[in-house]
Amino acid sequence: MEQLDFGFKGRYVKLDDKKDPLVKLNAIIPWEMFRPRLRSVWRDKERKSNAGRKPWDEIVMFKAIILCALYNLSDEQVEYQMLDRLSFTRFLGLELADSVPDARTVWLYRNKLAQAGVIEELFGDFDDYLGRRGYKAMGGQIIDASIVSVPKQRNTGDENEKIKKGEVPGEWKKEKRAQKDTDARWTKKRGRSYYGYKNHVNVDARSKLIRGYEVTDASVHDSRVFEGILDEDNGGEGVWADSAYRSKEKEKILKEKGYRSHIHRKGSRSKSLGRWAKYANRIYSVVRVRVEHVFGAQSNDMGGRLLRSIGIVRARAHIGLKNLAYNMRRLVYLEGAVSGG
Repeated sequence: MEQLDFGFKGRYVKLDDKKDPLVKLNAIIPWEMFRPRLRSVWRDKERKSNAGRKPWDEIVMFKAIILCALYNLSDEQVEYQMLDRLSFTRFLGLELADSVPDARTVWLYRNKLAQAGVIEELFGDFDDYLGRRGYKAMGGQIIDASIVSVPKQRNTGDENEKIKKGEVPGEWKKEKRAQKDTDARWTKKRGRSYYGYKNHVNVDARSKLIRGYEVTDASVHDSRVFEGILDEDNGGEGVWADSAYRSKEKEKILKEKGYRSHIHRKGSRSKSLGRWAKYANRIYSVVRVRVEHVFGAQSNDMGGRLLRSIGIVRARAHIGLKNLAYNMRRLVYLEGAVSGG
């Protein structure tokens, strides 16, 4: 066994040489700050004895859920990877001989967070920490939305009409209802149809950290959540967004709140954009494009944004965790940039 242990220690050393990203994540993220809120949701207050299976440590479970968001893993996939990958085992703080949470346990713990609606609070806790760490929102704010697809539903026309009215088709049995997402909606973008939800974000233009977000079904127009995710604590005056957000009403709101609008101008069928409007849009794009780096990181570096859950409650949890995991990765990068590492 000593030779076996030594061999694995040697592999950990090689992982360090390969710059295992989870080592830096473990070192920089203050995991213990999340424990009180997690415990309030996950601990059974009525548990009066030590009989039966003991609950998992809150931080171990939270890290397992974050791994799902970081790598876009299903619960079955993360169970396999926790069993198979040394880097995951070390990240969780477990020994090789320890058991790992199974897929059902990961689902149950995440579902409790979703039903309790605390993902936004966990995100807010970490945002407060970012401010204390010196990463205050100071660069102005970029507002944008990204479509998060879910598996398409094969419903009849009559069934879709009932769903749009908020009704559940009476002919669906209980088992079928459990597999149908009646909260997701269709939308079109650049002539292509998508089915799912939207992740509306407010990104600090300087740090590219997400400072606020809202999750809706995909049919909700981007501009409808514009005011709701404006960050009044951002020290910068500028607000950037694409032309879908521009209207006289929005311009008036921004002016009244003391913001400087950098929202893209848009033409119409009867009047195309003039020379100066096109020039202004090019200038705005230099900053606004930074939000695309955020969505690109979630799609490419973090394995994509396809949801495997059903219903908007779980969609909010999954998307919120994705945003939180992105901010964790971004903090690791920013800290490395500051230290030169």
